[in-house]
Amino acid sequence: MSEERFGEFVLVRRHGRVAELVLDRPKAMNAVSTEMARSLVNACTALAADRDARVVVLTSSHERAFCVGADLKERNSFSDADLLRQRPVTRGAYTGVLELPMPTVAAVHGFALGGGFELALSCDLIVADRTAVVGLPEVSVGVIPGGGGTQLLPRRVGAARAAELIFSARRVAAAEAAELGLVDRLVDEGRDREEALALGERIAGNSPVGLRAAKRALRLGHGLDLRAGLEVEDAAWRSVAFSGDRAEGVAAFNEKRKPEWPGE
Repeated sequence: MSEERFGEFVLVRRHGRVAELVLDRPKAMNAVSTEMARSLVNACTALAADRDARVVVLTSSHERAFCVGADLKERNSFSDADLLRQRPVTRGAYTGVLELPMPTVAAVHGFALGGGFELALSCDLIVADRTAVVGLPEVSVGVIPGGGGTQLLPRRVGAARAAELIFSARRVAAAEAAELGLVDRLVDEGRDREEALALGERIAGNSPVGLRAAKRALRLGHGLDLRAGLEVEDAAWRSVAFSGDRAEGVAAFNEKRKPEWPGE
């Protein structure tokens, strides 16, 4: 396993084909400061260009929290001009995770609130342990979810459910979060990272070309009418149909062996 640090608060660990993107600001429960947001942007830029990374798993180094959202202590010292200058940086951090081209899995335990939950929502799948508490409480401090929450949450749970959760600013414990579809897999306490990495490894065994094309079709097709969505799917299919991965996959199937994906 190798490690690469991006600034003081973000770490990337390599587990073979799976890249672990670690939120590593434990003294602040991973509150997203300007510096941390900038580091996330840089880490995601590097991962997006890394053809060896087939899956990214987003984790936390803090024992009791995934991420508590924006650094409100830093924000308290901001002028309006400071806040305006910070906005592209923080927005870039959430967008960086959201736009990673490979499948992404969040491993959530403890508090995942506000921007912290938005980072998890930016991933394709969320694995949570039984200590997880999620929510978007931004209206309780006079703002709105600004890291994608108003758009990502209704895509998961529907418009009315998202409205109730955002307007009430309530925190949702793990069992209810799983029941409502706020998280995808509920695991025993302390096993979120292990289970998310195992899921990532299972996903990473598949064609990297196929995985990226499937994600692209899922993302671009969402919200379109069926006919338009099927055109998106067809374009994604054409992008893989004549790839080395497709040829290898068919050959490996017929030869009853494990494929060795060329990744192109």
